[in-house]
Amino acid sequence: MKRSLRTRLIIIFSSMLIITIGTICLANVVLLPSFYQNTKVNQMQGVYSRTVKICENVDWENLNPTAQNKIYDKLDTLSINANVSIYVVQIKAYRGSGDITALQYVYPAGSDRLQQVSRSQLSKYVKEMYYNEPLGDNCQIINQTANYSMYKVYDDRVESNFIELTGRMPNDYWVYLRTNYQSIQESASVSNQFLLYLGIIVVIAGMFIMFLVTNQYTKPILQLAQHAKDMQRLDFSMRYQGERDDEIGMLGDSMNALSDKLEQTISELKTANNELQLDLQRRSEQEQMRQEFLANVSHELKTPIALIQGYAEGLQENISDDEESRDFYCEVIVDEADKMNKMVKKLLSLNQLEFGNGQVHLEHFDLSSVIKSVLNSTDILFKQADIKLSYHESPTPLMVWADEYMVEEVVMNYISNALNHAKYDKIIEIKTTQTDSHVRTSVFNTGDAIPEEDIKKIWNKFYKVDKARTREYGGNGIGLSIVKAVMVAHNQRYGVRNYENGVEFWFELDRKSVD
Repeated sequence: MKRSLRTRLIIIFSSMLIITIGTICLANVVLLPSFYQNTKVNQMQGVYSRTVKICENVDWENLNPTAQNKIYDKLDTLSINANVSIYVVQIKAYRGSGDITALQYVYPAGSDRLQQVSRSQLSKYVKEMYYNEPLGDNCQIINQTANYSMYKVYDDRVESNFIELTGRMPNDYWVYLRTNYQSIQESASVSNQFLLYLGIIVVIAGMFIMFLVTNQYTKPILQLAQHAKDMQRLDFSMRYQGERDDEIGMLGDSMNALSDKLEQTISELKTANNELQLDLQRRSEQEQMRQEFLANVSHELKTPIALIQGYAEGLQENISDDEESRDFYCEVIVDEADKMNKMVKKLLSLNQLEFGNGQVHLEHFDLSSVIKSVLNSTDILFKQADIKLSYHESPTPLMVWADEYMVEEVVMNYISNALNHAKYDKIIEIKTTQTDSHVRTSVFNTGDAIPEEDIKKIWNKFYKVDKARTREYGGNGIGLSIVKAVMVAHNQRYGVRNYENGVEFWFELDRKSVD
């Protein structure tokens, strides 16, 4: 079964309290009697020393009442404060008989019954000291020196234990001290019972306090554990918010730093992995494009080469003798060679743009003049195809930032494409619209719409929507690919849109310089 840190701490704390209380109870039973007896012995020794000092050099027989009262007051104070009965007596004993004669109480001036009790005890102690008579089963010597003897006594009369001290003073004066010594076992039992009740209260209160205290430590630890689980799920949004300056705070700060480092590392790994995948994808696409390019070039060159070869062989073999036929053969050869030359030039231009070899040289020029120049060069084509041109030249210059040569090629491709596909009303409309940051140029021609499934494909090299019509006007599907490459190199937008009566191609250029 899983135990929380809080439960473990409460169990440990409670166990320590129980062990401490149990140890105290055991010490009460085993060690307290000896300690209590030693304490009483030391107390009696101190009282004896102070009593001797008080009675030192006192002439009891010639003592006046005033001086006697002062000494009595001192002994009363010592007796009351120490809870010890003090007797000062004069004893004359004969070694021969062992009888005590002329026992005179100097202090206290107590009752005859107290004097009778002390006389009996003193007589027993004197006989033990002078004649080594046994004290009996109820009396046990605790300590004995040259000046005093201490005894542990059980008094049958009052059924109680006492510690008594008998000590000599000069001129046959003696000090007899007596203090109650109750059975410590009973006191220990009472103390243990009290400790048991108190211990139960302390343990319960301690468990409650430990519950509150450990909550201050386990709560941030649980937060850190949840933080670690979130990190395990690669969720680094959670942060340790505590402001502790102890080890838990240090751990929280370390986990926050670890989370940031892991997030950064994983982000870098994902970026590197994404770049690797894109690179692999680009390589795959490039390989596919290379294969398609070779196939398309081979296909596009196959027809003109075959025509050139066939007509050249006819000329060589003099198949036709008349001059008109020979001129026709030569015109076909020249025309096909011109188509091949144009296609190769376009492919070279497209290759430079796609692979970054065609560097873009940004210039600030008037787009209107470029459009007008292209229209002037294609004016004869409009007249030959009987196409109506609609172009409203801007009254003010359309200044843009771009590569003028590349933009001219884009405009030329759009207009050539419109010329080749214009049908029905045979209208080509060229418009320019301005915004704060861009100029949009659009070329519209009436004719058939581009199928939706082909709109994204028309920008690919050699792609032809209507292959028969493309062959008819000599197209090779490269023009729009050049438009795409130019606009990508400029990082500008371009596109196509179908209308009910035709198709519109458009592109945008910056009016402002690059920041």
